[in-house]
Amino acid sequence: MSLEEALRRNPHLRAYIENVKRREGKIPQFMTSLSRDLKELAHPNLIYPVGDPIFIHISSDREGNRIYTAIEPQLTEKERESFEAITNKMLEYAPEERVPTSEEDMENLIEKLFRKVTGKGTGNKTFFSGSKISITDEQADKFLYLLKRDIIGTGPLEPLIRDTYIEDIHVIGSVNTHVVHKVFGMMKTNIDFGDDIALVEYLKNMGERIGRPVSEASPIVDGSLPDGSRINIIFSTDVSKKGPSFTIRKFSEVPLSITQLVAWGTLSAEEAAYLWLCLEYGMSIFVCGETASGKTTTLNSILPFIKPDSKIYTAEDTAEVLPPHEVWQQLLTRERGGEAGRVDLFDLLRAALRSRPNYIIVGEIRGKEGNIAFQAMQTGHPVLATFHAASVKKMIQRFTGDPINVPITFIDNLNVALIQQAVYRKGKFLRRCTSVEEIEGYYEEIGGVVTRTVFQWDPVTDRHVFRGLNNSYILENKIAQTAGYEDPREIYNELELRARIIEEMIARNILGYFEVNNIIRAFYKKGLEGLPFTI
Repeated sequence: MSLEEALRRNPHLRAYIENVKRREGKIPQFMTSLSRDLKELAHPNLIYPVGDPIFIHISSDREGNRIYTAIEPQLTEKERESFEAITNKMLEYAPEERVPTSEEDMENLIEKLFRKVTGKGTGNKTFFSGSKISITDEQADKFLYLLKRDIIGTGPLEPLIRDTYIEDIHVIGSVNTHVVHKVFGMMKTNIDFGDDIALVEYLKNMGERIGRPVSEASPIVDGSLPDGSRINIIFSTDVSKKGPSFTIRKFSEVPLSITQLVAWGTLSAEEAAYLWLCLEYGMSIFVCGETASGKTTTLNSILPFIKPDSKIYTAEDTAEVLPPHEVWQQLLTRERGGEAGRVDLFDLLRAALRSRPNYIIVGEIRGKEGNIAFQAMQTGHPVLATFHAASVKKMIQRFTGDPINVPITFIDNLNVALIQQAVYRKGKFLRRCTSVEEIEGYYEEIGGVVTRTVFQWDPVTDRHVFRGLNNSYILENKIAQTAGYEDPREIYNELELRARIIEEMIARNILGYFEVNNIIRAFYKKGLEGLPFTI
């Protein structure tokens, strides 16, 4: 889309840009996509589309604070009167219509009722059949957008939900909305809910829509939006002193690929190759780290390494894990229905043990379900999971303490712990795999668990050092033996080969998730002959 085309289709965008030009003497640069290099701009001034009629303006104030402005159609006072009259008339006609059973049905019903009241339709089509509320074509487009936004969409949050460059949304009170942008970091937005009363109503409606009602009796709620984004609501002003608040962790329908993470430096090609071998040969891996360290992103990126014909079983509170396998049983917990109807992760993992999957994946282990996860590993079911712990030592302490209470002698059922952190280096926030630890075993004579660091991130050079070369317990004593190597150290040649495949994909700019997944599948099927390039 060009700027000229965007202006032609969206008069509100033209008016906004003209206002910016009058105020600042220059117009923002129009961009259809953003690169990470833009984060270096001291004073960005750019506009990008997130789907008609919404555009985003990234700018900065004199102090260099970046500002996120959502540009969407706005009602004048006179238009507000017409909009309310049309809405009321549509509500009068609505009981005569069939109850919609899907989002598509609801959208069709809105358009039908709107035509009935105004004689206008989408694409500036005019229908005549008696007395109508008179509006212009431009107003028709504006009104229809706002009706759909508020009834089907997410209301004032719609621009933020549509923007694929946003990672997190933080709302504290009705006029304090910030976003974490993938390129520009934390920014204040112009999103305004009006007042706390309006925000309370918004959150009540949101809670009903996601099946997790909020109230003074249940003021804290976790759930998922229709697009899969994760929401945490703190409803009561007794609990949230600055007003009702909520946080949304945006969901991406297409996960980031392992080659993209390697290209960004989150981990190295050797680390990725190591994880590839571990998953091919059924090792259990926990991705550990603190909040917002990128645990789920890394977990999703490595799932294509599991053999394509594997049966996958996922258990989660909210749907975030996306294995690309055909045989995938996806189960979610259920909070509603009272005590008898409640299904938690503990229940799901017990069911998993009866399903005989090749891999059990737990979105996030928090409590007693961790004990079942270790029982699953004890019975030969490999487990992948994310877990809040900043080091392998803290991970073991949490698993062996309340409320999980895994016997310390069981810890070696877990093979690998990947530790990931959000680090601040040279003025930039980065996500880095700071170490990969192997769990060798519990030794009674020392009264503890022996671990080995196979990879360690060096913050000075920003490199991932392979400390486990010719010294990996998992590669030599687990994988090499299963693979039938006479000399266990030959496994390092295989690791080097996988690392070269990953590096070649990056060199050829093969960074898309599905492209990478297809190449890994082809390698599993035909070996090196299946690759679209020569190694």
